[in-house]
Amino acid sequence: MNIYTTLQRGTYHLNNCEDYLFHGNINPHTFVAAVMDGCTMGTDSHLISTLTGKLLRKIVKAKGYDDMRSLVNISPEEHLQDITRQLFAELNALRNQIQLDRNELLTTLLLMVADYKADKAILLVIGDGAISINGHVSIFDRDNKPDYIGYHLSEHFDSWYQRQYRIAFSNLLDISLATDGITSFKPFNPAVAPIDAIRFLLMDQEKSESDEMLNMKCKTLEHVYGMLPTDDLAIVRFLRKNS
Repeated sequence: MNIYTTLQRGTYHLNNCEDYLFHGNINPHTFVAAVMDGCTMGTDSHLISTLTGKLLRKIVKAKGYDDMRSLVNISPEEHLQDITRQLFAELNALRNQIQLDRNELLTTLLLMVADYKADKAILLVIGDGAISINGHVSIFDRDNKPDYIGYHLSEHFDSWYQRQYRIAFSNLLDISLATDGITSFKPFNPAVAPIDAIRFLLMDQEKSESDEMLNMKCKTLEHVYGMLPTDDLAIVRFLRKNS
């Protein structure tokens, strides 16, 4: 199983990339991945998306240590809820510790737990973004009004979590998570015919022999097809090679 990532600053964002990504493993067959997109209308939005990724890294690393000491098999659904619960608590602690206001806590989150041994995965969708499951793409578009997790940190976690949109799936062959920047590619060279950037990045397997596949594809979009993302972009893609 190969993992590919890319993080690109959009042409409309001159100072900071407000997206971030994370991937890590709880054990050799259970992986966690996430992409985050800080709200452009928020304050210092690159900070909260990055901090969310760093907190997920901390949580997943600790779960990995716990997993080595445990004989209990935990499902992706249980892992997802526990990770999200811990993230909710960590964000609350961070908010109180450094006195963040609501406009500094606005980030989208696509968070996936995948168990490749059980061939099962579950995904939590908070805000905009896109996923591709074996070539079937779903775009989540809240009309630029995502219901950010930062709006709900004062609520009871369990009641908030049960209202969130989750997708369970199996047959884990080619899975991608992307922020909504995946839909923002625009042609800048009228002399070159553009292509479908979503299909090229999330489905096409050209250059999959290289760990830099997605970065190379972004360069191809720019230099061959004259296309750049106007919005920031983060992608994590898992590809299971045929044995």
